[in-house]
Amino acid sequence: MRKTPVVVLALLALVGTLSVVGLVRSLPGEIKLPTLGPECTVKADGEVTLDFVQMANAATITAVGIRRGMPERAVVIALATALQESKLENLDDGDRDSIGLFQQRPSQGWGTIEKIKDPRYAADKFYTALKKVKGYEKMRVTDAAQRVQRSAYPNAYEKWADESAVLARALTGRATGAVACTVTGSPALRGTAASAALLAGLKLDWGKGLAKTPATVTRTAGLTVAVSDTSTGWRYAHWLVSHASATGLERVRFADLEWHAPDGKWQPVTADGGVDERQVIAQVFS
Repeated sequence: MRKTPVVVLALLALVGTLSVVGLVRSLPGEIKLPTLGPECTVKADGEVTLDFVQMANAATITAVGIRRGMPERAVVIALATALQESKLENLDDGDRDSIGLFQQRPSQGWGTIEKIKDPRYAADKFYTALKKVKGYEKMRVTDAAQRVQRSAYPNAYEKWADESAVLARALTGRATGAVACTVTGSPALRGTAASAALLAGLKLDWGKGLAKTPATVTRTAGLTVAVSDTSTGWRYAHWLVSHASATGLERVRFADLEWHAPDGKWQPVTADGGVDERQVIAQVFS
């Protein structure tokens, strides 16, 4: 596990020359770090700002937890751990042989380098270890995380508890229109390639759970995901927006709200008839 503590104030001095992570805390008196480039804002009884890489990784960690049937508390612990260990970045190195989102070590039995570098595998292994911690649901975030990570800084995870709770509320579908990312410039993918990338990502993150809410590709326009309830719909809608930058996603519509990439906001749908609440509709750039 990574053993170098996060030094927030030191980053401020390096802003002019380094790409600083755009994570903020919304609590009174907290310092907001400048965010370089595009960003995502998550609002769910609190506010957190991440860059696109962080946002996509947070959404994947959450999806893996939901797919495994883990409670929201487990998702909070996993997100707090990844924030402390890697700032939600899939790192190529770390302390000794630590790598990836959770700074897992091949030498300690977490898997091969190739496997640990897969965010889905890494998250799955973390949840497997967490599930073995008796009573983790009632522990402080930092105590539960430390039982898995065995870090040299056992109390470091607690400082991310509030941010992780905000992210978990949004990404598990308990908040409406809570993940807003602004995507500008030329899309990464278009048409059929963009639709295929979205569907592939959904299948990888959600696995068999997606079969209960089947996704259908709409030729080159995008895809639709059938959902059984509002909470499930917002899980998929927020996941889609979280992965928008790398997939060429232009719009997401659900429950009479629409997110548009260049605007980065959720707005009421103006089209006649609104949106079918049994479907999440994703439209890609043509």
